[in-house]
Amino acid sequence: MATCAVIVVAAGRGTRAGGPLPKQYHLLGGETVLRRTLRLFAEHPKIHTIQVVIHPDDEARFAAAAEGLPKVRPPVAGGRERQDSVRAGLEALAGEVPDLVLVHDAARPFFTPALIARAIEAAAAHGAAVPVTGVTDTIKVVDGFGTVASTPVRSTLRAVQTPQAFRYDMLRTAHLEAERSGVGGLTDDAAVMEWSGHKVATFEGEAGNMKLTSADDLARAAREGAAPLTDVRTGTGFDVHAFGPGDHVMLGGLAIPFDKGLDGHSDADVGLHALTDAVLGALCDGDIGAHFPPSDPQWKGATSDQFLVFALDKVRARGGSVAHLDLTLICEAPKIGPHRDAIRTRISEITGVALGRISVKATTTERLGFTGRREGIAAMASATIRLPEEDAL
Repeated sequence: MATCAVIVVAAGRGTRAGGPLPKQYHLLGGETVLRRTLRLFAEHPKIHTIQVVIHPDDEARFAAAAEGLPKVRPPVAGGRERQDSVRAGLEALAGEVPDLVLVHDAARPFFTPALIARAIEAAAAHGAAVPVTGVTDTIKVVDGFGTVASTPVRSTLRAVQTPQAFRYDMLRTAHLEAERSGVGGLTDDAAVMEWSGHKVATFEGEAGNMKLTSADDLARAAREGAAPLTDVRTGTGFDVHAFGPGDHVMLGGLAIPFDKGLDGHSDADVGLHALTDAVLGALCDGDIGAHFPPSDPQWKGATSDQFLVFALDKVRARGGSVAHLDLTLICEAPKIGPHRDAIRTRISEITGVALGRISVKATTTERLGFTGRREGIAAMASATIRLPEEDAL
C-alpha cells in the first residue's frame, strides 16, 4: 500500500480574523482549530505521518494543540509566503520519502474522512489533483478602475479547496524548480504544479469544507460546536527571584528600568512564572519546573512569555477558557504603580485574555524579610479557568 503523508500549513498570522491569537489557535467546539484538523488526519487509517509547518513564535501553542496525538512529527518553521512554508514541509519529509503527500490549510477543520480517502485515491491515480466545488454565483473580472472587464462562463469555474493531493516526488521537484527559478507568489500547490508543466486533475470537494478566514467565520463555527464550560477551577502560583547585576527587571512581560537585574535560568520574570504555575495548577498539570526544567539548556535566558502561552494553550486544547488572572508583585523597589497598566496590557497581549479579566497589584512586606531588605522580588498569582464538564477527572 502506498504511504501517504500530510503537510498542514499553520504558519499564518490570520490577521483578518482579528484578536491576539492566530486563527488556527482559536477555540472551536471544545478544541483549537489546529487540534481538530490534526486529530481528523491522525484518526484516518491511510495517513501515515503528519508534518505541521508553524510560525516560529507558535512553538508552545503548537505543543499544546498537538499533545497526545499520534503520527504528528516535530514542527518546522514556515517562510514568508505559503509557497515557502510548503517547501519547508516537503524538505522535512525528505528523510521518509512518502509515496503521496496531501497539503492542507490548518484553518479548514471541517473536512471528512471521505474527502481524505478521495484525495489519496486521486493522488495515486493522477499524480496531482485538487478538490473542487461548483460556483453558484456569477463571477466578474474587474479592472483597476472597478469596472467589469468580462464575465467568465460559470459552468467552467470551480472553487478549489484543500487537501490538495500529489505524488511526493513530483511536488517536491516542482517546488525546488520554482525556488531555483525565482518564481514566487504561487498561492496553492496546484499552481506550482501547473507552472512546472504538470496537468492537475480535480475531484469532488465538500460544501462544508470551508476555510475560517474572518472573525465572523470563527464566531459562527464556535457557536455551532461549543460545549458548556461548567467545570470552574482556580489555581495558585508563587515565585521568588533574587536581585543580581543588571539595569532592568522583567515583570509581567515588561522590562522595567532598575539599578539591578533578577537572577534566574530564564529571564527571571517572577510575575509570569507565578501566573504560569497558577494556570497549570488549575489544570492539575504539574508546575513550570516540570515542563521547563532549569537543567535544560534550551531555556537558558528564555523569555517567560512562552511559558505562560504554553499553559494557556493547554487550557484551550482541553476546550476551556480563562476567566480571570490575578497577579500580586511583592517588593520594596522598583515601584510597580507607574507600570501597572502597562503590565496588564502586556499580559493581555501574551495570553489573548481580555484586559478586563487581568488584575495586577503590588505590595510590600513593611521592610520585613528578604523583599523588605531589597534582596529580591516575590510574586503570587491565581488563575480561574473554565473547562467542559466532561473534562473533569
